[in-house]
Amino acid sequence: METRLRIAVQSKGRLYEETMQLLTEAGIKLTAVKRTLLVPSRNFPVELLFLRDDDIPDAVATGTADIGIVGLNEVMEKAKAVEVLKPLGFSRCRLSLAIPQHLDYQGLSWFNNRKIATSYPVILADFLSRNGIKADIHVISGSVEIAPGIGLADAIFDIVSSGSTLVSNNLMEVEKVMDSEAVLIGSTANPLSAEKRALLDELLFRFDAVKAAEGKKYILMNVPREKLDSVLAVLPGIKSPTVLPLANADWCSVHTVLEEKRFWEIIGKLKAEGAEGILALDIEKMIL
Repeated sequence: METRLRIAVQSKGRLYEETMQLLTEAGIKLTAVKRTLLVPSRNFPVELLFLRDDDIPDAVATGTADIGIVGLNEVMEKAKAVEVLKPLGFSRCRLSLAIPQHLDYQGLSWFNNRKIATSYPVILADFLSRNGIKADIHVISGSVEIAPGIGLADAIFDIVSSGSTLVSNNLMEVEKVMDSEAVLIGSTANPLSAEKRALLDELLFRFDAVKAAEGKKYILMNVPREKLDSVLAVLPGIKSPTVLPLANADWCSVHTVLEEKRFWEIIGKLKAEGAEGILALDIEKMIL
């Protein structure tokens, strides 16, 4: 029987969408997805186990899944026997305290003897304890942001991404407790077999190639040989840019990789130094 690496992933939501995108870019093709709990890949020995996000740490800790992709916030909240194998850099958010906008906030002492609604009581209790704050933690699941408006709590502790949900509920963020993002986790109690470890290493290699290409452009340009040194001085390439001869001996072709956020800044300088015929191409994968 073929050895398969079982990956627990979130069954819906933004983290689900971004996880599926990462797996697709890593060349993992699935037989089916919708309404199926366990889905094998057609072309790589992995299978996906679709779960609620808060069930993923336990599934990995107990060996039901070999590894999992879940938010760091869930890892910290559930405190299971798991470790972070790799931060994945997507589904970024933060866990913060928020209070009604009309209130005058002077600092953490405001929360003393207040009622705070949250779906993350473990993280919140630890934060309050470390800061000497005594508050009443009211645990609810879903729609935490409405709690102050209906008189259920004085404040909330919840996930914040853009902050628009807080604003729409007349709340303001006053204390960031932790940053979170999608992470790849493994069990500290159930180590992988040698075969599954090899599959995980291959998967991590593919993830690295996908992530390395994010936010980068492959640039090709024609440069007069007399201007080559000044053009190369402008380029902040990965290593040394590639320089190739052209049919016209007075010109050469220069290839490099640029951070997309600096693209227009660098291109302007290249044009000023005499570069012509500049092409910018998307990069799907990059092996460093």
